[in-house]
Amino acid sequence: MGDHYTSRKATNSRLPPEVNRILYVRNLPFKITSEELYDIFGKYGAVYQIRLGDRRDTRGTAFVIYEDIYDAKSAVDHLSGFNVGGRYLVVLYYQPAKFEKRADAEEKQKELEELRRQVKAKKAELAASSGSNSNTSQQSG
Repeated sequence: MGDHYTSRKATNSRLPPEVNRILYVRNLPFKITSEELYDIFGKYGAVYQIRLGDRRDTRGTAFVIYEDIYDAKSAVDHLSGFNVGGRYLVVLYYQPAKFEKRADAEEKQKELEELRRQVKAKKAELAASSGSNSNTSQQSG
């Protein structure tokens, strides 16, 4: 048993920095259930939690959290590209900084769309008011 611990500790120094207990899974079939995910990911170790995307913008994604980092690494190594329901899974280590950047970009995109909508509405309003002015001048003239 001591050898097992030592060998694991020795490989610990070789784990890349992005290796994480939390996995982000993409390209899942929309109809997959948490139970099916537990069956698939549970083969590689004890799963602590699974969060399945249920909103329109998160469907087909999930977070899988393992008890042990080595089990998470094994799952990434074996399940990336695994075919589930005719779809090939994309299994990545969760990287909070990337998700924050994506959330910031999405928020900025929404702000930009709102500003464009406001500008379009203002232009329409100005066009309508100048159009009604020209109509009144034509009628009186």
